[in-house]
Amino acid sequence: MKNLVWYKVLKNKSALPEGRIMTVSAGTKQIALSHFEGKFCALDNHCPHQGGPLGEGSIENGILRCPWHGWDYHPCTGKAPGFDDGVEPYPVKEENGNVFVGIMEEEPHQETISDVMMETMVNWGVDTVFGIVGHSNLGLAEAMRRLEEKGKLQYFGVRHEGAAAFAASGYAKLTGKPAVCFGIAGPGATNMFTGMWDAKVDRVPLLALTGQVNTQVVGTGAFQEVDLVKAFQTVAEYNHAVQQHSRHTELMTGALKHAIVKRDVSHLTFPDEVQILPKPADETQDNPEGRISPFTISPPKEMLDKAVEMISNARRPVIIVGHGARYSMDEIVKMAEKMHSPVITTFKGKGLIPDNHPLACGVLGRSGTPVASWFMNESDLLIVFGASFSNHTGITPKKPIIQVDFDPMALSKFHKVDVALWGEIGVSCKLMREKLQGKIKTLDQSREIAARRKIWKAEKENRLKDDRGKGISSIAVFDAMNRITPYNAVIAVDVGNNTYSFGRYFECKHQSILMSGYLGSIGFALPAAMGAWAAVKNTRPVWSLSGDGGLGQYLAEITTLVKYNMPIKHILINNSELGKISKEQRASEYEVWKTSLHNPNFAEFANNCGALGIRVEKRESLEAAMYKISEHNGPALLEVICDVNLI
Repeated sequence: MKNLVWYKVLKNKSALPEGRIMTVSAGTKQIALSHFEGKFCALDNHCPHQGGPLGEGSIENGILRCPWHGWDYHPCTGKAPGFDDGVEPYPVKEENGNVFVGIMEEEPHQETISDVMMETMVNWGVDTVFGIVGHSNLGLAEAMRRLEEKGKLQYFGVRHEGAAAFAASGYAKLTGKPAVCFGIAGPGATNMFTGMWDAKVDRVPLLALTGQVNTQVVGTGAFQEVDLVKAFQTVAEYNHAVQQHSRHTELMTGALKHAIVKRDVSHLTFPDEVQILPKPADETQDNPEGRISPFTISPPKEMLDKAVEMISNARRPVIIVGHGARYSMDEIVKMAEKMHSPVITTFKGKGLIPDNHPLACGVLGRSGTPVASWFMNESDLLIVFGASFSNHTGITPKKPIIQVDFDPMALSKFHKVDVALWGEIGVSCKLMREKLQGKIKTLDQSREIAARRKIWKAEKENRLKDDRGKGISSIAVFDAMNRITPYNAVIAVDVGNNTYSFGRYFECKHQSILMSGYLGSIGFALPAAMGAWAAVKNTRPVWSLSGDGGLGQYLAEITTLVKYNMPIKHILINNSELGKISKEQRASEYEVWKTSLHNPNFAEFANNCGALGIRVEKRESLEAAMYKISEHNGPALLEVICDVNLI
């Protein structure tokens, strides 16, 4: 038998004057507490018609009026004069000036559809969610809260759902595992669209969960009604609405299997009333055991033999690695060392081999170094691991090419290659290395690499001297970062000239670089750094880099860094201009138009948020300021006033 539980709802009864009403909490229940005719009365806070909050209403002529649609109730009995409906009253008592409301003890929690689906999600290893809780996802949020309380889930409330999607994408780019972005129906969901596309085109797993309006009003033009399945059909490989009679664990299993195996985006949307329905009696949580196979796929023998033959006949082969090769670098470096061959990365692959490795030649393409392009041009064979041939990569199609990728659709995507080797990259590389035993005739190019790097180093030192008196050069920023950024940091970068300069001048040691590769979305850096920190916590330093245009997109997320004490260090290149766009306008022989920016003092903004903000306008102050933010125990921003043309 249930007992009556008394909750103190008012510490001082004088806080609620005669003739007034207010909303109070008794456990998890919301109560409309009124002071009427000399006594305190308590009613359920929800108007039975539309759920209007009666505690926000008013008492007029002895009647409590609902603030949403004007329905009347007696403040103490809850009865509606002249009608047979009303709201439930609760017992009230006063003791020592305090007011108590009696509520029957709550029933034990009954598992819901949301509970079983969220349990299945964490069983698949997904333990990180970025999002905003709102009126159409509350049942799902409650299931997440219970899991967080048990230590099975970490939830980060952000300031914009676009940041949630970028954070989830950044998490996946670093770890290879999906995180979740989470929003309400309508605008909360559509705000996530850009970040979902970022994950999709860069081939990383992401799970989007959205609330939806009640099923019974779908199609009526209800408030915030958007057909989210239709809206996301271009971006989500797996895309379904959860219904009362769905096979709920299978839906979540399918979503995660698609995301992980296909390295793609999955989306599930939950109608409001479905979220809180009781879990069907025959439904249990699922897990990946027996549901997913290993990815160690070996390449077809005929393609492997052809690749080995081409390599055995090559004298100056060059290895090019893209972001898709990030988990196979040990095998690739062993192969390069065996052949004494240069290793070049795409921009997305920056940092996969340390820049101080004797065979490393830096980045190829628009953000690249002359060392990389020189060796590609001098090669007689390109061996390409985990990279496509989009126009930004700079990989020439005019050389003999062996392309290795886990995704058969990525092979020969833009043009025909000589050998299209489908298989897991590490496995394929190891098999090639084994079959090449005793067959390698390649030249040792390491001395050439050292000579070319020396030439490039001298060129960088010359550029470092440039000063037009209009701000610090971005080259100087990266020169300082080369000395100060921790060797094992995760660095999330944005887009624009700041990022091109980073690709060219920053020298990676063992840092991991995250970027919006194929989508090239401005604003990526800071939210992606949040995702990276959620993955590594304080086991690795996390830095981010952007221009003023990029940081302005998600500037409010600095408050998120402070809220969760994410000790992210953000380097801001502020030139008060969308400099890359100005450059493109000039290159297209247009006038420069509408690319100037009106900025706040970003450092003061960071300080106002509770982070450390430092602004630098002179080069001689740069290094000391960067050391200071690096050593700061918490989030910090270094704003560097830069010359837009010294890139």
